[in-house]
Amino acid sequence: MKSHLRSTFLTLAMLLASGSLLAADLISMTQKQRQAMGVRTAPVAVATESWSVAYPAQVQVPTAQLRVVSTPLSGLLESLLVAEGDAVKQGQKLASILSPELLSLQRSYLQALSQLDLARSDWERDRQLLEEGIIAERRYQTTHAHYVQVRTEVEQGRQTLKLAGMDRGALKRLAEERQLSGTLTVRSPINGVVLERMATPGQRLNALDPLYRIGRLKPLWLEIHVPLERLPQIATGSTVRVVKPTVEGKVITIGRMVHGADQGVLVRAEVNGGAERLHPGQFIEVELASGRAENNYRIPLGALVRQGGKTWVFIAHEKGFLVVPVVIRAEESDAVVVSANLQPDDQVVMAGTAALKAAWLEGAE
Repeated sequence: MKSHLRSTFLTLAMLLASGSLLAADLISMTQKQRQAMGVRTAPVAVATESWSVAYPAQVQVPTAQLRVVSTPLSGLLESLLVAEGDAVKQGQKLASILSPELLSLQRSYLQALSQLDLARSDWERDRQLLEEGIIAERRYQTTHAHYVQVRTEVEQGRQTLKLAGMDRGALKRLAEERQLSGTLTVRSPINGVVLERMATPGQRLNALDPLYRIGRLKPLWLEIHVPLERLPQIATGSTVRVVKPTVEGKVITIGRMVHGADQGVLVRAEVNGGAERLHPGQFIEVELASGRAENNYRIPLGALVRQGGKTWVFIAHEKGFLVVPVVIRAEESDAVVVSANLQPDDQVVMAGTAALKAAWLEGAE
């Protein structure tokens, strides 16, 4: 290392002695001299978007796509038919529960059906008698009111059994066969994936005790805490890029509340394409895109040279290196986006900048 530095300064001394350094914005240098000074270059890249440093984020299932499946009636959990991670379809059987309460509801429903048949028969008979002038209208109205009341009780019993998990086919069989069953079947309310199992076979359950948590996993949300000073560069619709795996999404919500723990603001992004590569609850790193601008270029961090309160870069030229002023627009994790009078095919110095800066300043004296 010492011999390399000694060689570099000897080269600089030779350049100064020969008067080959210009005081303007060009450092004259041959290819052999570049190699001696260890100068390496990299191409600049047009930056249509600039990316922030990486922020931590957590993958979440949108609230509208989450369901907690509970037991509608008390009873004994006989069996669970799916496990965590299983994909389920809407209406698929999830669990079986032995419920004495279900027997009571079915009995009440069948009794109401029998009363409905009798009330309908009485109402139709009195309607005919009224038309023949045999009975008073008040008696007909009383019979009709009783029929409407019983019909309402039947509908109430039907809806209660539906809420308990009996579908239309099961209700039809119950009405036709008049056979009670104490086995309650719990079904999936949506297409999705089982995220969590919350009960154990053999467990005694009360009404509304949770059995499963199910979610639909496309799209997914990314919840990011962004420093307050970064917010002006973010807008709804901005692109969000997951560092690993490579997935992109769009900002859909920018929060208003500053969280006390990290003084960050919640920014929520939605991921559609590639959502299957993410997992709910997963912690990841994401980068946020800033707005587009003209004459913006992405260059390596090591290419920047600061002098006199300004920032410069060295651009390769056929006669040496041009000294070009730049304005920093965004700092990324491994690069910097600048605004400058550059061309897409320019080569920027990324190694050897210290030696070139010394040559530049010496030549300017």
